[in-house]
Amino acid sequence: MNREDFPFLYNNIIYLDNGATTQKPLSVVKKIEEYYTDYTANAHRGDYKISLKVDTEYEMVRNLVKDFINAKDRSEIVFTSGATESLNYIATGFFSNILEPNDEILITKAEHASNVLPWFRLAKELDLKVNYIDLDTNYYVTVANVLKAITPNTRVISLAYVTNVIGDIRPIKEICKIAHERGIFVVVDGAQSVAHLKTDVQDLDCDFLVFSGHKMCGPTGIGVLYGKKELLENLEPINLGGGMNESFDSIEDVYLKPLPTRLEAGTPNIEGVIGLGEAIRYINKIGLDKIHEYEVELRKYFIDKLLTLSHIDIINLEADTGIISFNVEGIFSQDVAVYLDKYNICVRAGNHCAKILKDEVGVKNTCRISLYFYNTKEELDKVFELLKDKNKILKEMI
Repeated sequence: MNREDFPFLYNNIIYLDNGATTQKPLSVVKKIEEYYTDYTANAHRGDYKISLKVDTEYEMVRNLVKDFINAKDRSEIVFTSGATESLNYIATGFFSNILEPNDEILITKAEHASNVLPWFRLAKELDLKVNYIDLDTNYYVTVANVLKAITPNTRVISLAYVTNVIGDIRPIKEICKIAHERGIFVVVDGAQSVAHLKTDVQDLDCDFLVFSGHKMCGPTGIGVLYGKKELLENLEPINLGGGMNESFDSIEDVYLKPLPTRLEAGTPNIEGVIGLGEAIRYINKIGLDKIHEYEVELRKYFIDKLLTLSHIDIINLEADTGIISFNVEGIFSQDVAVYLDKYNICVRAGNHCAKILKDEVGVKNTCRISLYFYNTKEELDKVFELLKDKNKILKEMI
């Protein structure tokens, strides 16, 4: 689907590591090139035409993001360097100011490091508790297990909408309802979901949502922090500097600009924002429903083929996304990845930044195939041919 738009795919490479980052369509590349060749200037700084052009392009993307996730107000969209910075911003700039000793944060052992380590640090600093929602036999989050995990001390539930190893879609809307009935905040890591599923933050009623541009055909180094406006008003800026202040005459006389500007200090990643905007336009043209449906079709096709191989252990047999985690019996996952790379096939191997998931699945490392709309059944057929003979893998890895 739309493979002709991706120059990288002309290189006879089968790219199956889209959970790590995605390829960029020509339209995104050209949009960034246009900024650097036609109207390079700083944003929100100049009173000349090309600077005003930058301002227009930059703020237009904020509107695009607002509509893309159906935020209520454009001031609820804050540009960051990515989902990691956004999650750290939320933990440090918001929750550090309202949580008290013995308050509890709930996560799961399937979360990415970016949705674990900020809470670990905050817990250590403020004497908080980090506890885990149990996963079911498919390593899914269920509403029943969320209810079982909640205690009178629970103040925050922070979960990926889709996890990067298991690929399960969490019941976020139901979790938000349960949480809010009990005065609990919900933070959603959308790094693996926003590029693949329609995301409506008003319908979900989540308090915060984060995602990264590079996982949705955009540039690296750009991401989004969404928060309900009334919450962002109480988010303390982590960075102070140019662009985010109205005035500062003395220690006592510092006045900051309104949302979202006061949360975007310094020169922003202008090319990243502009590229993200073009990526959203591109994805919108294809349609997220179409993307999701195709990825699920591809996954089922490949899973059915893998099930014919007794030496393949599929970790996440059931999942409604394009993520497939597996191991070849008796062969280290990184060795399998290196073997496939000899044939220009890119897959991920390791713990995928989900280092405590091993407590649930019983293995530390896996191979991961993460699909996107430009992948094909023909590519998966080639992978299958290379995996079906275990002795071939062993022979070539000696």
